[in-house]
Amino acid sequence: MRVKPETAAASSLLSAQAVRERAHRLLTIGIDDALTHFRIDLDRLEEAADLVAATTHKAYPALDVPLHARWRHFLVRGRDRWAEIDAATPWRDAAERARAAFDLAIVSVLLDAGAGPSWSYHDRATGARVGRSEGLALASLAMFAGGGLSRTPGAPLRADAAALQALDGEGLGWHFQANDTNPLAGLDGRAGLLRRLGATVSSRPDVFARADRARAGGLFDHLAALAHGRSIAAATILEEVLRHLGAVWPSRLELAGVPLGDCWRHPDLTAPDLTTGLVPLHKLSQWLAYSLVEPLQAAGIEVTALDGLTGLAEYRNGGLFIDTGVLKLRDPAQAAAAHEVGSTLVVEWRALTVALLDRFAGLVRARLGRDAASFPLAKVLQGGSWAAGREIARARRRDGSPPLRVASDGTVF
Repeated sequence: MRVKPETAAASSLLSAQAVRERAHRLLTIGIDDALTHFRIDLDRLEEAADLVAATTHKAYPALDVPLHARWRHFLVRGRDRWAEIDAATPWRDAAERARAAFDLAIVSVLLDAGAGPSWSYHDRATGARVGRSEGLALASLAMFAGGGLSRTPGAPLRADAAALQALDGEGLGWHFQANDTNPLAGLDGRAGLLRRLGATVSSRPDVFARADRARAGGLFDHLAALAHGRSIAAATILEEVLRHLGAVWPSRLELAGVPLGDCWRHPDLTAPDLTTGLVPLHKLSQWLAYSLVEPLQAAGIEVTALDGLTGLAEYRNGGLFIDTGVLKLRDPAQAAAAHEVGSTLVVEWRALTVALLDRFAGLVRARLGRDAASFPLAKVLQGGSWAAGREIARARRRDGSPPLRVASDGTVF
């Protein structure tokens, strides 16, 4: 069957390769000092690399850095909350465990858009009060472990399609301890994502119900079937996530009826086909792809070519480059305004972040005495750029906020 050119054009944007290629094209324009909003000082990458290397050494003195993934955010006060639940659960087999881990990872990543500076979560198991991404992780874990997403009696560790479809903002707010004095940004948007996840899972039993009733974690069985020789490339994980979970994202942009997800317009990015002006970033989808690596490995499936994925276009990595002077606003007054996520300024910032992470990863490895094979980009992020971005933000601004303000609806950052 011949694929229509417009459909092929849309599909070409649903990959890490497309994210990387278009991000680097915008970086090239920026190096020529021809971008709309940012100037680029590549000499300052050395300072950024120094900070990231120092941050990595401090957090991981033996350089035993794990992969950047949602699993790191379930650690609080020296306790790995998911590992405790995992160890106490009598799994029937490795596949059952992997499905549950996929359930949790998918839901937790979808809920991982910026929480805002005021919200925090009280983890009753440890007594810790935690905000931002780690707080969102702990809240999603408690909801999941308590059976908040299960419709299967006696089996709380599930994200069943029916339970996801029934979730509303009020119910999610209860699980996340959100109220007038503890406001969570984008609450209704987050609940909407989970409802769309449930609808998507329910509509594709061939993908999500191959070995069980329809559940988000059924994606494990689909990926396992693609793992020829018990191995799968990281980029393939992302492509399948984008292909089968693409309908979960709000339909901001579509091409030939194909929802493009975390993909935006920038006038400086031209192409000879219908994709002209389009910049794919797929931040949460790539965060999810990274987070599915360990459950696959634990089930005996090798994940290859981790650097087939890109760095994440989010505000900690991006903030690192602004706060170290690699990126400079042409109009400094823009730092005081709130910008929509689809604005040219934010799209430019996020794309440059992806390309610059590729550029400076080698500088970080050189400082650490590691090569790309032993220290892939996922370890640079974890070691790393994300933590350094948060550290320098706290040093520059009392509330630790990023250097640019983005109006979040709970579905992107």
